[in-house]
Amino acid sequence: MGAPREPDAPLLALLDRYQRDFPLQPQPFRLLAEQAGMSEHALLAALAQARADGLLGRLGAVFAPNTVGVSTLAALAVPPVQRDAIAAQISALPQVNHNYAREHHYNLWFVLTAPDRAGIDAALAQIASCTGYPPLDLPLQREYHIDLGFALGAGGPARRPTLSPAAPLLDDGDRRLIAALNEGIALQPRPFASLADACALAEDEVLQRLQHWVASGVIRRFGMVLRHHELGFRANAMCVWQVPPAARDAIGTVLATDPAVTLCYARPPQGAHWPYNLFCMIHARDAASARAEAQRLAASHGLAALPQAVLISTRRYTQRGARY
Repeated sequence: MGAPREPDAPLLALLDRYQRDFPLQPQPFRLLAEQAGMSEHALLAALAQARADGLLGRLGAVFAPNTVGVSTLAALAVPPVQRDAIAAQISALPQVNHNYAREHHYNLWFVLTAPDRAGIDAALAQIASCTGYPPLDLPLQREYHIDLGFALGAGGPARRPTLSPAAPLLDDGDRRLIAALNEGIALQPRPFASLADACALAEDEVLQRLQHWVASGVIRRFGMVLRHHELGFRANAMCVWQVPPAARDAIGTVLATDPAVTLCYARPPQGAHWPYNLFCMIHARDAASARAEAQRLAASHGLAALPQAVLISTRRYTQRGARY
C-alpha cells in the first residue's frame, strides 16, 4: 500500500481546527461545510475519504483518563525474533488500544483500558500467561498534560489547561452512550440522531450529556482523532527521567508547557529495572528530530544530569480508540 493521499489545504485545515470543539448540535456538518466553502455532501465525502486513507481515525470523544474507565501503560521485554508474534497476540485483546515497538530493553509498549482495575489485572495476567513474559504495569499517578490534539498548522487547536475531573456517576443511559461512542460518530447529516438510536436515548438527551461531559472535563476533547503518522509525524519518542519525588510535580508542571511536549505525566517507578517516574511524549517528522527535541528538553529543563532514557518508536502495531 502506498502513502495516503495528502488532503487539500481546506480539508487539512478543517481536520486540524476541529480536533476539539466539534459542534455538538443536530446538524454539525452543515456548519463545517459553510466554513469550508463547500456543500455538506462534498464535505462528508471528503471526510469519508480521509478516513479511508487512514488520516482520520474517527470523529468522537476522547475521555479524560480514569473517569469512565481505568487504564494503564504496560510494557514487555521480549526477544526481538518473537516481538511481532507477541505484538499480534497483545493487539488482539479488546482492552489494548495502542501498541508500539520502541528502542529499549522493554521493547513492546501498550495501553490497556477496562471498566475497572480488575479488568486491567485480568488482561495483564492473560498477557503474562500467553506470552511467558511478565508485563511492566505503570498506572497513571498524575497527569500534567494529556491531549494529543496538537496543532498540525497555524490554524490548529491551541493548548489548554488540563482539567482533572472526578469520575462521574454513570447511569445505564450514560454507559450505553459511552459504548456507542467507541467507533466515533457517523459521517452523515444528523450523526447524533444515529448515535441516539444506537443507545436508546433521544437526540437532544445525547447532546446534553455530551455537552455536560465536555464542560466538566470528563470528555477531554470531542472532535477529529487524527492519525499523526499518516499526516507526516512519523516518529515519536517517549522520554523518561528518574526525578526526585519531592521535585517531580514542579518539574512535570513546567515540562508540560513546552510546545514540543504532546503528553506529560507521572507513573510509578518499578525498581532498578525501571526507575523512571516522569514521562513525556514528543511527536516529530522523523526520529532524528525527535531525538534532538528530547536532548533540548532535558537541557532546557535541568534534566540532563538525571537518569533518563529516550524510547523511539520503531513500529506501530495498533492505534485505535479506547473501548470502555
